[in-house]
Amino acid sequence: MNGRQAYLAIVNPAAGGGRARKMLGPALARLRTAGVELDVAETKCAGDATRIAREAYAAGWRKVIAVGGDGTSYEVVNGLFPEASAGEPPTLAFLPLGTGNSFLRDFSDRGVEHAIESLISRRTQACDVLRLRHRGGVIHYINLLSLGFPADVATLRARRFSEHGELGYVISIFLGLARLQRRPFPVRVDGEMEFDRRRCLFLTFNNSKFTGGTMMIAPKAEVNSGLIEYVRWGAIGRFGLVRNLPGLYDGTHIEHPLAERKAVRRVEFDLNEAVDVMVDGEVLTLHCEGLDVLPAALKVVA
Repeated sequence: MNGRQAYLAIVNPAAGGGRARKMLGPALARLRTAGVELDVAETKCAGDATRIAREAYAAGWRKVIAVGGDGTSYEVVNGLFPEASAGEPPTLAFLPLGTGNSFLRDFSDRGVEHAIESLISRRTQACDVLRLRHRGGVIHYINLLSLGFPADVATLRARRFSEHGELGYVISIFLGLARLQRRPFPVRVDGEMEFDRRRCLFLTFNNSKFTGGTMMIAPKAEVNSGLIEYVRWGAIGRFGLVRNLPGLYDGTHIEHPLAERKAVRRVEFDLNEAVDVMVDGEVLTLHCEGLDVLPAALKVVA
């Protein structure tokens, strides 16, 4: 496969409640008609996209299309890395036929149409990959890692409202408010002397701006800055959060007196135990240890 210009489309047919399978044929036909050469591999269960991407990379594929939602993209990235970190950056394109692709909103709000146009025009740009070391191993991501309130909301949605799309996020936000927690997540950035052990509403470590479809957690993030956009919101109260909730959608929450943001290269954690985290739309329970950046390790079609 080395040297071929073809894309391997890794398809999650269950994405979007089966919507991906219905929309796939017309989308692929349009790409092929425009001269985009591609093969197709379908996933059958959780984790399959990671396995397929890993095996494809070993076989020489260097261009992949993630067909599905945020979860499919996350799995594909973790199939390409860490192996791809030692060589020429692979190319990742997207067909967001699932419930959404938050990463693509940094480039356009036109979803599938923008993704197809980008593939046809061969429009690519460099993209950083963020690498999280945890007690059980290493994961990679291109969107964001969240601890605290966003992770609590994502956990609620995954466990109870996964079939409701963006409405599921809204419901989960209000349920999260009812059980609001402000906890310390000890963290130290770029070699600071002390860990920050203050209670907070959330911490996020971002490569791109959006999460949950339209929530702009990190309005100053850039996907190829070589830096982690670190956003912290302190121990705001329940009513204060409700008043400022719209700011999470337009990015003005970072102007709140209890909010902080920094662009950093490294992060260290000093957690006593594993915690729920949200990584590129996926809910995991991890004992986080450290975070750094692989600058321009990926080329994205966007």
